[in-house]
Amino acid sequence: MRWFPTRSILFIPLLAACSSSPEFPSEAPQDSPTQSPRPTVESSEQLGSVRLPVFCYKSAAPHIERGLALLHHMTYPEARAAFIAATNADPDCAIGYWGEAMTFIHPLWSDPPNQETFNRGKQLLQIAKERGEKTERENAYIYALEAYFSGTWSENEKPRLVRFADAWNEVRQQFPYDIEAAAIYALANLGTVNPGDKTYAKQKQSGAITQQLLQEVPDHPGGHHYTIHAYDYPPLAEKALMIAKNYGSIAPDVPHALHMPTHIFIREGLWQETIDSNIKSAKAALNNPANGTISLHYLHALDYLVYAYLQTGMDKKASEVLHTIQSINEPFQAHGASAYSLAAIPARIAIERQDWATAADIAPRAPQNYPWDKFPAMEAITYFARALGAARSGNTSQAQAAIDKLAMLKAQLPASAAYWATQIEIQRQSAIAWLQYQSGEKNKALTTMQRAAQLEASTEKHPITPGEVVSANELYADMLLALKRYDDALAQYEISLKRNPNRLNSLYSAGFAAEAKERTKEAITYYQQLVNVTAHADTDLPPIDHAKSYLNKMGAL
Repeated sequence: MRWFPTRSILFIPLLAACSSSPEFPSEAPQDSPTQSPRPTVESSEQLGSVRLPVFCYKSAAPHIERGLALLHHMTYPEARAAFIAATNADPDCAIGYWGEAMTFIHPLWSDPPNQETFNRGKQLLQIAKERGEKTERENAYIYALEAYFSGTWSENEKPRLVRFADAWNEVRQQFPYDIEAAAIYALANLGTVNPGDKTYAKQKQSGAITQQLLQEVPDHPGGHHYTIHAYDYPPLAEKALMIAKNYGSIAPDVPHALHMPTHIFIREGLWQETIDSNIKSAKAALNNPANGTISLHYLHALDYLVYAYLQTGMDKKASEVLHTIQSINEPFQAHGASAYSLAAIPARIAIERQDWATAADIAPRAPQNYPWDKFPAMEAITYFARALGAARSGNTSQAQAAIDKLAMLKAQLPASAAYWATQIEIQRQSAIAWLQYQSGEKNKALTTMQRAAQLEASTEKHPITPGEVVSANELYADMLLALKRYDDALAQYEISLKRNPNRLNSLYSAGFAAEAKERTKEAITYYQQLVNVTAHADTDLPPIDHAKSYLNKMGAL
């Protein structure tokens, strides 16, 4: 019998004698053969602690535990390499093949495996079933994974994710002491969330599981990562704030671990924390290219970084990021997160400053050597910026052409991409509304804009983005403000700030609407927030100057 219990790749002893808890009692003996001593691993890499006993040679064990930790960090290519190293070290290490197949499944990303990758996963699963001795738990892991890879491939991943989640729930119930099964189930459960469910029932369920898991293993990577995803919603974000502040410290060299806390920081309007974390993440990502390309984690971090810079009035810093991206000659990783960032960053910089002429002229499909045909939902961001910029600039023909392009891109999406089709429709309706407004159809424009805001309110932002390029609800409030319906505008800005706190434009415009109605106390509150948020601004911006002038006049600065 070849037995080795994997433990943390860190120099932290596994809590073999942990006190029992209702969710994770101490490990039961029926699945625990005699353990071999742990060999020393000479490595400074920190990934967090994982716990997965397997039947493998000792030489494979460090690779298994590294692969599992990286899997929890969603650092999938590196995790795959680790699992392959495990099966190279021990060709009969069944869980190594299981792990490699697991790296093809990304429940929270918009990149389901294509048919070739799906078939490769099935092959790996069959090898895992045939190779080596296995514990009862290892067999349960393999059959849970089979729930995803059963049947034939289809473009629609949702039914597979539902089966996957159900299967992992069964493993969790079969082995209630199993930390890893609980973590994987929590993630799989999040992959089946209905974006329209505002009770956040599944998110709360997964969050409760992962928080309990962290009581058992305080530095578990999945416990941190999946808790953040579970609570990445305005009403829930505060629950994950302390965990977010800790996540980067358990894996200080993993780009995604350094970035993930900012999902919660942004929900709380904590811009400096967002800036600090994403600078570290981007630097780490550059040091970890993806198969010879600039990693998606680099661009993903930069999009969040630019968003935070713009909210703090650091426009020079935001422009520097854009210039850096545009000066890169190496290829970017072909991934939805990369495509989103490449399109969103120039659009954000123009739209946040209401530089409509620049927005209207943003070049589509930049850089040109990027495979944009694979990402119509992300390409749509550029045309939304062009449509909105042209409409606000009074260029009706250019605006209409961009709106028509949005409809074409929406039609290119498969039926399984319903979420992204909705996002394009929100953008399209928003652009139509401002085109109607510029054409003098004010009442019609307001109705169209309100409809777009209501559609947006029925969805949630995707983890791929720090926030909509511009919120439809904020655009609705802007239109009410332009019509001098100040009380109505203020009410809508307040709604926007609950969903996206401490946004520069919403704070300023809410203050301006309150000032216009002589609601002095509210105007002072919003302007003070704006001044505090932009304390380190590197650019003179009229909203900041106006807020300071008003506060000085009121003796409140």
